[in-house]
Amino acid sequence: MVQQLLETSPDWTTFFIFFGLATMLLLMVLGFVTYGILAERKVMGFMQGRIGPNQVGGRFGLLQTVADVLKLLIKEDTIPKAADKPLFILGPVIAFAPAFLVLAVIPFTDAFRFADIGVGLLYYIAVSGITTVGIVTGAWASNNKYSLLGGMRAAAQMISYEIPLVMSVIGIVLLTGSMNLLDIVYAQERVWYIFLQPVAFLVFFIAAVAELNRTPFDLPEAESELVSGYHTEYSGFRWAFFMLAEYVYFFAMTSLITVLFLGGWLPVPFLAFIPGAVWFALKFAVVMFILIWFRVTFPRLRADHLMEFGWKVLLPVALANIFVTALLKELFF
Repeated sequence: MVQQLLETSPDWTTFFIFFGLATMLLLMVLGFVTYGILAERKVMGFMQGRIGPNQVGGRFGLLQTVADVLKLLIKEDTIPKAADKPLFILGPVIAFAPAFLVLAVIPFTDAFRFADIGVGLLYYIAVSGITTVGIVTGAWASNNKYSLLGGMRAAAQMISYEIPLVMSVIGIVLLTGSMNLLDIVYAQERVWYIFLQPVAFLVFFIAAVAELNRTPFDLPEAESELVSGYHTEYSGFRWAFFMLAEYVYFFAMTSLITVLFLGGWLPVPFLAFIPGAVWFALKFAVVMFILIWFRVTFPRLRADHLMEFGWKVLLPVALANIFVTALLKELFF
């Protein structure tokens, strides 16, 4: 349907259909953020021997995140006197907008997708890098030394881990012959790429955690060192925009891992009667659980160790994986 609309001349009907689809996607993502945060708190509580949220919204704390969001929305919005006001206001917007834009190319099922472009993987990688510009903008505009240090750390971390992230997926592109995410999913009908590209999966997964600024790679907002890093001076809904961007990327990156390495919505052959949407949700939940498990388990890395690991370990391993994949493809495929 979307493809047919693209081939017709634009009119108000087409505009409202696209606007409705975008609104539906936004509501779906906001629902995930609301209960994804609750799920993360619950899992962390379980792993740390705590109960987790259990008061607001009944015994399971189902409305705890909703209450937190309402608190942020009515909280006073402060802008430091010495801050660069236009850039201070613009920073959270630049940080959030790319997080929502990348969702357009992710195919959740063969029928539920929004934009089928030939270079969807390239589009995701290119657009997601813009968020760092928003983080650095907000950090610089805050006129706070802790914010500036956090922004510089975010930029250095993005540069260091974006390269192995991109290098790790080149093996998949070599095997598939395409950067279209739909083609990548269909190419895994016989075997998932996590089995054909295990090294690429490990490199991509570790680099993804760093790109998400999650523990143990949360140096840009290390509370014990930088108060809150790049968003130290932010409050209310502007601070919420930074957090929303982080969890929307959590949703997007988890979905991308599911598509690239776990066959997306494709079922296990002897369980093909289960709908594709259910398969995608199950794989998505497993990846999400592992990311939360990482956060609970590992301590924060030192800044110099973080840089060394990206340049001296992940990058050489990703390059070696490209060489081996190209050799094996030439010999056996």
